[in-house]
Amino acid sequence: MPQRVKPAEQGIVLDALSAGYGQTLIVDDINLTIPTGKMTVLAGANGSGKSTLLSTIARMLKPLGGCVRLDGQAIHQMPTKAVSRQLGILPQSPLTPEGLTVFELVSRGRYPWQGLMRQWSEADELAVEEALRLTGTAEFAHLPVDSLSGGQRQRCWIAMALAQQTATILLDEPTTWLDLRLSGRYP
Repeated sequence: MPQRVKPAEQGIVLDALSAGYGQTLIVDDINLTIPTGKMTVLAGANGSGKSTLLSTIARMLKPLGGCVRLDGQAIHQMPTKAVSRQLGILPQSPLTPEGLTVFELVSRGRYPWQGLMRQWSEADELAVEEALRLTGTAEFAHLPVDSLSGGQRQRCWIAMALAQQTATILLDEPTTWLDLRLSGRYP
């Protein structure tokens, strides 16, 4: 009898995945396993479909064919909250609502872990504080995100993804806008 793999150890599996926009195919018949707890890098030329692939994995786009599985389950059939407890995403060009402070932005990473009434817990507070510390953004916590430089904003978005405390984070161009001295600090 084959030994079963624990779901948390399976990660993301792309099974003959095809993705694109409308009927325009960008990537076709991709088979790939992205193990949980390991760094996986997608490299390719501009316009080769990396962002399209990440957007499809993250359920921002519906697959044109094939399937994305997260810990053995078809990700596009899973409840949103269940996915967001296991998978975080930092898109290439995230948009910040006007006037939102850094603390408020990073706190949004805790949404999947809050109950129906969105009660803030000590675990939420600790996760946000740790994410701010890890990214060196604690000093900006009270400032509006839109008042920061591009690199500072990027670090705030990385902090939000870290505060979500998922097993897997998809980062699309995560070092965009970062100073050279900081770009090696993050994946």
